[in-house]
Amino acid sequence: MRVLSSLRVAAAGCVLLAWAGVVRAEEPPPPQPQQATTPAGPRAGSTGARAANTPASPAAAEQHKLPPDSTTKQTVELPGRTLAFTATAGSIRLFDDKGEPQADIAYTSYQLDGTDRGSRPVTFFFNGGPGAASAWLQLGNSGPWRLPINADNVTPSSPPTLQPNADTWLDFTDLVFVDPVGTGYSRFVTTNEDARKRFFSVDGDVSSLALVVRRWLEKHDRLSSPKFVVGESYGGIRGPKLVRNLQMEQGVGVNGLILISPVLDFRDYSGSSLLQYVASLPTFAAVARQQKGPVTRADLADVEHYASSDFLLDLVKGAADVEATNRLADKVASLTGIDQSISRRLAGRFDIAEFRREFDRRDGRITGRYDASVLAPDPYPDSSFYHFSDPSGDGLTAPMTSAIVDLTTGKLNWRPDGSYELLSGSVNKAWDFGRGLRPAESIGELRQILALDPKLKLLVGHGLFDLATPYYGSKIKLDQLPAFAQPPRTKLVVYPGGHMFYSRDDSRKAFRSEVEALMK
Repeated sequence: MRVLSSLRVAAAGCVLLAWAGVVRAEEPPPPQPQQATTPAGPRAGSTGARAANTPASPAAAEQHKLPPDSTTKQTVELPGRTLAFTATAGSIRLFDDKGEPQADIAYTSYQLDGTDRGSRPVTFFFNGGPGAASAWLQLGNSGPWRLPINADNVTPSSPPTLQPNADTWLDFTDLVFVDPVGTGYSRFVTTNEDARKRFFSVDGDVSSLALVVRRWLEKHDRLSSPKFVVGESYGGIRGPKLVRNLQMEQGVGVNGLILISPVLDFRDYSGSSLLQYVASLPTFAAVARQQKGPVTRADLADVEHYASSDFLLDLVKGAADVEATNRLADKVASLTGIDQSISRRLAGRFDIAEFRREFDRRDGRITGRYDASVLAPDPYPDSSFYHFSDPSGDGLTAPMTSAIVDLTTGKLNWRPDGSYELLSGSVNKAWDFGRGLRPAESIGELRQILALDPKLKLLVGHGLFDLATPYYGSKIKLDQLPAFAQPPRTKLVVYPGGHMFYSRDDSRKAFRSEVEALMK
């Protein structure tokens, strides 16, 4: 997870805040005697909460600093093998150029025992939001333990019981899950408002996290290891920029970039851009077709061709051409099953929220946003305006939060005070996307990193039913890359599922195989 509500603010420009060299990472100073701590205040994002765990004073910051790292020996029994590994739950403190502490960035790492650390890959994981912690990728996809999170059968009251993850990536790479400041247990240790603004900006975020990556490599003697970066959702913006910063500012080369359900260019999801309708149409059709049976991307070849040909041509002609408008509206109705009169009223141009409500309005149900194959009752079916959240995402918050807290404080024996921020609305609300004429995008950085390092590989994975970041939007963008960045060096894979397509067993297993092949 996740592009939170960032698609709502996608029209924001992107004159980014340059922050190279403003923060640095060092070992925290030796612990000083301190008085007993008291629990932190309300959960960030709730009434009365201080934004993103910002401390009330320097004294409070020291009082609630993160505890020393906890390193434990673990084993997990999996089909056909037993993995013995070293787990570390801890943090890296970031300082400004004056040596003043800025933030403690929490991470969880898993390193397989009995391996040559110099030649063994290590992979860094970042979720999106902005404001999402890395628990989604750790417990949903790649870590040694997994929480079943299929949106079809998970509710807030589902037991947060972890199970050994037979599809963990730990077999072929060590794992480091990083929580940007304001997410997970990561927190500010400064009251400086300018520092907070820097961290909550596109470039400031990248600069701080690149520094964390380098510092972790130094701290664990892994600078010679093959290195990979995984970014999910907003990680599509963060990931390419992070690799570029590592190459140019941190002196760290990266062997591969893996993007999961990424957004690559916010311009395609907002305003008057016609590409937003082109990007979402194959997903609309996939949702309709899966109601009748299993669907793969191959089953959507006709829709993809139509979206990039006749549909786009009729869109360009505009509403002034009544014949073209009715033609595309009727075609959209036939592909989605939505009533023809509604499609004509909207000129065949459904934004995501309109599709989610109109798709099964006759039965008073809405679709999910993260997984549109998930249907749930519309809480206000008689309203002229939509008042609903996301049945495919909201039900996961409680079990995921409980599971990651139980794992961290119990099995990994690391016990920070304060609340674990799985998905911080306050971070998302405070995020500075820039105010220029260019919304945030990462295609420019993709071109740069692939041109600079001909050995760097790119893998992009998507779910067919994801309306937050439709797969066809990435397809359009990747097709525009120069010849040197085309397949097989770059690869797009699409599986049944939603934003977290890895919640489905077959999709998770297939994607794991792609990642393992990339790293060999």
